[in-house]
Amino acid sequence: MNTTTKQVILITGASSGFGALAARTLARAGHIAYASMRGTTGRNAPQVEAVQQYAAEHKVDLRTVELDVASQESADAAIQQIVAELYDINVLSTQRVNRAALPQLRQQGRGLLVWVSSSSARGGTPPYLSPYFAAKAAMDSVAVSYASELTRWGIETSIVVPGAFTKGTNHFVHSGKPADQARADEYHNGPYAGLPEQSLKGLANLEPADADVGEVATAIARIIDTPFGKRPFRIHIDPSQDGAEIVNGVADRVRSEMFRRIGLEDLLHPAVTERSKA
Repeated sequence: MNTTTKQVILITGASSGFGALAARTLARAGHIAYASMRGTTGRNAPQVEAVQQYAAEHKVDLRTVELDVASQESADAAIQQIVAELYDINVLSTQRVNRAALPQLRQQGRGLLVWVSSSSARGGTPPYLSPYFAAKAAMDSVAVSYASELTRWGIETSIVVPGAFTKGTNHFVHSGKPADQARADEYHNGPYAGLPEQSLKGLANLEPADADVGEVATAIARIIDTPFGKRPFRIHIDPSQDGAEIVNGVADRVRSEMFRRIGLEDLLHPAVTERSKA
């Protein structure tokens, strides 16, 4: 993949999964990609080494930066570290990182926020994953709200919605475990015995054999390479088609119609600012 315009891109949660794939894909596309993660000198030190090795082997500009999205101080420090070298920051996620980066984007009069949501926010969902589903649904809502608050600054929003990929990421390997094991055992040994395994098997059966989790990273790179003002507000990469695309389509259409009815239709499209023309 080649690109004529090199961008400086920060990817959060890039130690594994979609974040790691996106960072590598964007670097191969010719961008300066920052793979951010927490614990770069601790538990994720092997991932930092893997990033450095990948960059050397593929001769791409792929870097790592310490960033704990649960810490405002960490988010500020990461952005300051990047801005100290380069000022054109384009792709960010999570509210804390946005808070740190948006002043720079507003100042330059143009930018792009790419959010990685989940089909679980609106599609069919199996039991026992409510913390993850709730977090993704909340993030999707924040992304939608941010979008209309930033268009007059010339800042675009694209929301990428992956479906359930049971292969190719470490989602299930790295998933959290209940702290209260005794209570969890009540479910595992009661009428819900075997349900997690049944759910995972069912999800795997829905997933086409040729489903490629790398398509998520490719979609992100394609969005970034799309000209300003023509980027999609939302795109789905959901081989299993769990219904999220249908529900999101209705919700996004209702949002657009509401803005038109109250005279705020301009918020649906990024403005071309004087600073961005400079």
